[in-house]
Amino acid sequence: MVRALGMGSCLSGDVASAHALPYALAAAAAVTAPTSASDVGSDNKSGNLRKKMRRDTSFDTKLEMWLHRVPERLFLNGSSEVASLFSKQGKKGINQDAMIVWENFGSKTDTIFCGVFDGHGPAGHMVAKKVRNCLPLKLSAQLQLNSILKDNIRSNHYDIRSNALESVASEETAPTATDEEARNFNYKDNHTDIFMIMRESFLKAFKVMDKELKLHPSIDCYCSGTTAVTLVKQKQDLVIANIGDSRAVLGTRDENGSLIAVQLTVDLKPDLPREAERIRRRKGRIFALQNEPEVARVWLPNYNSPGLAMARAFGDFCLKDFGLISVPDISYRHLTGKDEFVVLATDGVWDVLSNKEVVDIVASAPESAAARVLVEVAVAAWKLKFPYAKVDDCAVVCLFLDSNSNHYSASNSTQ
Repeated sequence: MVRALGMGSCLSGDVASAHALPYALAAAAAVTAPTSASDVGSDNKSGNLRKKMRRDTSFDTKLEMWLHRVPERLFLNGSSEVASLFSKQGKKGINQDAMIVWENFGSKTDTIFCGVFDGHGPAGHMVAKKVRNCLPLKLSAQLQLNSILKDNIRSNHYDIRSNALESVASEETAPTATDEEARNFNYKDNHTDIFMIMRESFLKAFKVMDKELKLHPSIDCYCSGTTAVTLVKQKQDLVIANIGDSRAVLGTRDENGSLIAVQLTVDLKPDLPREAERIRRRKGRIFALQNEPEVARVWLPNYNSPGLAMARAFGDFCLKDFGLISVPDISYRHLTGKDEFVVLATDGVWDVLSNKEVVDIVASAPESAAARVLVEVAVAAWKLKFPYAKVDDCAVVCLFLDSNSNHYSASNSTQ
């Protein structure tokens, strides 16, 4: 019997503020995690690490309480002067989507972090929430560390590109296709310092985040995980890191002034040629169920389980030896005056609305309510297009790139 466990779709200035010091401390604390399976060593050491993580539960609780009080960090339905967020539970059970907008990210007034996360599996909601809380802290810490590394490398006349890539590759527990993907990245057009630092920081933050999930004492990530589509905007530089099938789309103007949609990420499905080649090389299997011929899924070599409808994800450790990876696809865009907004959304939106429909909806809505309006239209589209299917969870972040409108102040309403 073939069964899919409900996974996948369808089924730069510093701020002198009171938050700077605790933010830096929290980021430094959040980055600590074993860097490879070899660091864990014997079962004895693994047990000791798990005991230590249990002892640190009180710290995690305090950290989460502090995060919820950071005024520039939005994670519930609401808006700020530059962003709109909204999430709505579908009809499949608990809402497994999460989202975040963090202005003044890393205590820099010109920097914003955004992300949406679509959990799946029995503990998907907990995985998505954990990644939402911890990934930004790990990324901030890595950005600080890599900035220092860049300065040191420059003073010693080293090649930052080769050294940074070698550092990332050396931390892999075994050679995989992910090393090749890191090394074959095209720097031809985007070789600015900010992109180099951002890219290496994203790679390391995603790696550490996944390893922390693997050792988490109370979240079972064996058959649960989450997507992550994230971005950092610093002045006119936009860097996007993506795993899974959530999506980022840009609303911009063409040469005639017409609004168009530009997809900034690739939906990392198992049947993409580069993803399928890696999965099959690692002995994973890819096929669709008879009642869902359009949805390719990843299966274990000898069992018709779990049937994950994406090629990259946090968690899902049952498949990590068989081609599933948590290495993000990273892209860069230099923003211009024609670029108006970026929409990050989970597949509950993209399954029923096209990229063009999404940007048209966002452009026509009041900016403070844009995310809510988009989710409501997506829910209505679900009922129209799939009247007998359960509506999926939807989460949307709209980031406005040059906002001059009046918004209601950063209100976090209860989801």
